[in-house]
Amino acid sequence: MKLIGMYDSPFVRPVAISMKLYGMPYEHLNWSVGKDFDQIRRHNPLGRVPTLVLDDGEALIETSAILDYLDERAGAERALLPRSGRERRTALRLIAIGTGATEKGRDQMYERIYRPKEKWHEPWLDRCRMQMHAALAELERYVVQNGATSWLVGGRMTRADMQVTCFFTLLTDSLAAEFKPADYPALRAFVARCEALPEFVATREKWSMPAY
Repeated sequence: MKLIGMYDSPFVRPVAISMKLYGMPYEHLNWSVGKDFDQIRRHNPLGRVPTLVLDDGEALIETSAILDYLDERAGAERALLPRSGRERRTALRLIAIGTGATEKGRDQMYERIYRPKEKWHEPWLDRCRMQMHAALAELERYVVQNGATSWLVGGRMTRADMQVTCFFTLLTDSLAAEFKPADYPALRAFVARCEALPEFVATREKWSMPAY
């Protein structure tokens, strides 16, 4: 299999971590959605990442669809998303909150990357900051409530742990000026514990300005 996308993407990285946890070999195509857009579009008409090209040439797109395929291939007992019930709903809720925070962080980055400073729309940026921090505050509350040394759901690693970690790492890497060191201490401790695991270390890539 071939995984397309850079590890600094919080949407690509959980796929790579999952495949390493499952022991599924893959070739990593470290392509940028900027400079490698046309190459990516050969496999994904949207030119987006992650894209996972299977051995038979079928291309899967979007993180959730790819992770669902990997869970199915790994089998129900090893799947990284709980199969049903409250644990599944909780994991999906945490992923949704983290996704929302990341999207609002991405909006702030894009405003700065694509617009000259004199055209930055501060009311829009303020709204994005508010939404991002509100989502992170909810994740902090959840981690405090459930204990910073435990997994987020069900006493074992799930997609929620992987994706929340990748989301928070991306935000604090790329928007460092928006965070104080004392912000979200429980969430930081949880993320640091995950980032120390071999599968996370192997896929850690500091965020840098996209090349276009």
